[in-house]
Amino acid sequence: MRRWWLRIRHGRRVALGRGVRLARGVRIEAGPQARVVLEDGVRVGPRTRLLARTGELRVGRDARIGERCVVVAHAGVEIGAGAQLRSWSTVTDFEPVIDDPERPVRLQGVAARPVRIGARAVVDHAANVLAGARVGDGARVGPHAVVAGEVPPGARAEGAAPVAAVVEAAAP
Repeated sequence: MRRWWLRIRHGRRVALGRGVRLARGVRIEAGPQARVVLEDGVRVGPRTRLLARTGELRVGRDARIGERCVVVAHAGVEIGAGAQLRSWSTVTDFEPVIDDPERPVRLQGVAARPVRIGARAVVDHAANVLAGARVGDGARVGPHAVVAGEVPPGARAEGAAPVAAVVEAAAP
């Protein structure tokens, strides 16, 4: 029944693969020039919001998105196959522009840069992935971390800094 509602309301802007499971209270929005794609086997936890204002928000096959997560796409967000976003984590691909200190921030617009979370990557509880970030395949972002740069494949990142501190990299 929920799938039927999404198709009627959003038409071709929301595409759900086979076996997609949406928990109670999930909110999916796709703007007129946006698209949300949930591939086969994706599971989305309760009260999660998936919002695409422009661009594409794509969640790969068998990915898991936990409870009360927020994913917002302006330029584009890609979450790889088998990736996990644990509860309360956020992924945003935009940030406010602050060019003029005399003008309110809300009137200055936003700058958007695509975000990519690799296959089998884990974004732990309450972590934030910001505009332009890249989380490599199999990487892990620790709880409450903030990532604004690149986390190499297989690495573990923790902390809150311009780029979360990579504390353990994969052996070559």
